[in-house]
Amino acid sequence: MNQLSDRLNSLSPSETLAMSQKSAELKAQGIDVINLSVGEPDFNTPEHIKEAAKKAIDDNFSRYSPVPGYPGLRNAIVEKLKKENGLEYTATQISCANGAKQSVCNAVLALVNAGDEVIIPAPYWVSYPEMVKLAEGTPVIVSAGIEQDFKITPAQLEAAITPKTKAMILCSPSNPTGSVYSKEELAGLCEVLNKHPQVIVIADEIYEHINYIGKHQSIAQFPGMQERTVIVNGVSKAYAMTGWRIGFIAGPQWLVSACNKLQGQYTSGPCSVSQKAAEAAYTGTQAPVEEMRVAFERRRNLIVQLAKEVPGFEVNMPEGAFYLFPKCDYYFGKSAGDRQIENAGDLAMYLLEVGHVACVGGAAFGAPDCIRMSYATSDENIVEAIRRIKEALAKLN
Repeated sequence: MNQLSDRLNSLSPSETLAMSQKSAELKAQGIDVINLSVGEPDFNTPEHIKEAAKKAIDDNFSRYSPVPGYPGLRNAIVEKLKKENGLEYTATQISCANGAKQSVCNAVLALVNAGDEVIIPAPYWVSYPEMVKLAEGTPVIVSAGIEQDFKITPAQLEAAITPKTKAMILCSPSNPTGSVYSKEELAGLCEVLNKHPQVIVIADEIYEHINYIGKHQSIAQFPGMQERTVIVNGVSKAYAMTGWRIGFIAGPQWLVSACNKLQGQYTSGPCSVSQKAAEAAYTGTQAPVEEMRVAFERRRNLIVQLAKEVPGFEVNMPEGAFYLFPKCDYYFGKSAGDRQIENAGDLAMYLLEVGHVACVGGAAFGAPDCIRMSYATSDENIVEAIRRIKEALAKLN
């Protein structure tokens, strides 16, 4: 007997989590799997951040925090936005949540009514369309292929906007492609958005500091945009704090207050100890952030070089994050024995079970011709993973 809600039945499970789970199951069987499916840094949280958490425990930060987070953390975020992004906010315009994922979902649920349209450039992070569906909205997918570095154009954005458009979710640097919108490209999108003042932008900037082309550019910097942009960010990627679960939004007061109202009814404030750790992340030395960025850039260069040598892969140069998103439809229709490759999901499962390398099929990201590979792993693992992939693909004909 299935008594689940239509709301839940409309959602798809997370493909990234499913592949990571399958990889873990094979590892538990003693199989040596290289996991390129997981979207988290392989570094440890910096020591000064861990020390702040230990101190918070000793200082008895063990009670409920305010719903939007402690003032100390929100003020630290205000300073970060001013110093790094040139954006002026007050602490009341900041709301902290249990990770950037909840922050995105809070904004979607606070904005979207049944039937509202939300523009989502594809490739997209797997959860964006599902969050819109959860809010009973309609995801409007705008696709950008590898030939345009997976970035939509102003003309595409203009064509997607209708009287029902409520919001757009923009992720730069991007998960799953690593693409980064330049200041000039963002300005082009803003020219279109200025004609449609009803459209709110949810700007997911969680990969801000993993950027290989210079200073991060936020869409909120352009005239008229800050008051209609919700910046989403957090500590998970830049500070190797995925498990600490601290994200935040910065936005117009009316929307932040609405998110506080929503969060107050279903989770309340995020973990008290994690908040003190996040405050130390923002106020302490930023040297570990740059050290990790440099390592990711080296790995980016390595995996791009090796992946270009894989027959049938079409590869571009990611400019941020830690993902490669090669086009692999060359292998569709090929087979090995009784194993047939019809799509990227089949190819990802083949690479896992035959090559013992975990990737994620691109259909979950709105790009069915590609696979996502995370290079948040060691140089040695990258070299061995690509060797295994080439070996496994050579068996297909």
